[in-house]
Amino acid sequence: MNVEIYTVDYCPYCKKALAFLNEHNVEYTQHKIDKDESLWREKLAHMYDIKGEVTVPQIIIDGKRIGGYSDLMEAYNSGCIKF
Repeated sequence: MNVEIYTVDYCPYCKKALAFLNEHNVEYTQHKIDKDESLWREKLAHMYDIKGEVTVPQIIIDGKRIGGYSDLMEAYNSGCIKF
């Protein structure tokens, strides 16, 4: 399983998502976008066809955009993803 997460340091939901992944021993690649946040939000919107505001974290599993922290929790709790 290939997990990527786009984060900014000031985001509490980014911290929650990272803690969840760590607690479940999930290996992931973290992309900190603090330095070029606006540019990265535009890139993410284009890469994953996101309509409206691009929030963080953005979690990508095996090339598929899951969404943010609440989307991750919903997918995990419903059994759509398993770690």
